[in-house]
Amino acid sequence: MKMTERIFEKLLLICAGIAVLGVVLIALFIFAEGWPIIYETGVINFLFGKVWAPTQGLYGIFPMILGSFYVTLGALIIGVPIGLGCAVYLSEIASLKISRVIKPGIELLAGIPSVIYGLYGMTIIVPFIRNVFNNQGFSILAGSIILAIMILPTVINISKDSIEAVPKEYKEGSLALGSSHWQAIIKVILPSARSGIISSVVLGMGRAIGETMAVIMITGNSTAIPKSILSTARTLTGNIGIEMGYASGEHQKALFATGIVLFVFIMGLNLLANLIPKKVGE
Repeated sequence: MKMTERIFEKLLLICAGIAVLGVVLIALFIFAEGWPIIYETGVINFLFGKVWAPTQGLYGIFPMILGSFYVTLGALIIGVPIGLGCAVYLSEIASLKISRVIKPGIELLAGIPSVIYGLYGMTIIVPFIRNVFNNQGFSILAGSIILAIMILPTVINISKDSIEAVPKEYKEGSLALGSSHWQAIIKVILPSARSGIISSVVLGMGRAIGETMAVIMITGNSTAIPKSILSTARTLTGNIGIEMGYASGEHQKALFATGIVLFVFIMGLNLLANLIPKKVGE
């Protein structure tokens, strides 16, 4: 029996090692391909350069960084309140029958391919923005709305689990002291579950900033610095997705360098999520 357990332990260790090795190899490959162009261009010029013109040897990704930031920020502003509200409703208010209807719908959102979200954005959201604001419709706002929908499953599920993990005694004690149900939710339950809620926001941010196909289809993909939420924009992922198919030489290296920036940012978000205390009530 002990021998069998040891064999399984070694197999599991090998599986974990393969997973870690995969991440390390990907990181080494991206850095090996992209770092030379960053070194040649200069880190400051590459990160804060305002012109992306591969035919002229100009590789400034600042407009794409801003595009990713604005689209992601808009998605969080729209999606987090909706997701948190849904999580509170399912955890504290909804009946069992209603929960059984809503939960599969949330899970279905997570399984829909991103290209379907992009098609929905092109046929519904972009024309709506065009009619309301009398512009081209392809914009940061359109991208933010679609990404807000896409991050809902992450925000809802993690927030819901965190709220349900709060000991029932917390809520019962609050009600016993005379608070209403809403006061108990706002002043006791949500603060106690804040670590999990923050984790859901961070992971949702990573989901939004890493999205490619849907963003390409509805943001307009302009390499100019966006001036408002109605401006067209190009994200870091969109830049790689659009140009990698025909890029070569130095241009291709610059796209790998863009991947380095994206990789570092995503790894930073994952590290931040892991550093957030998981203990309820902290």
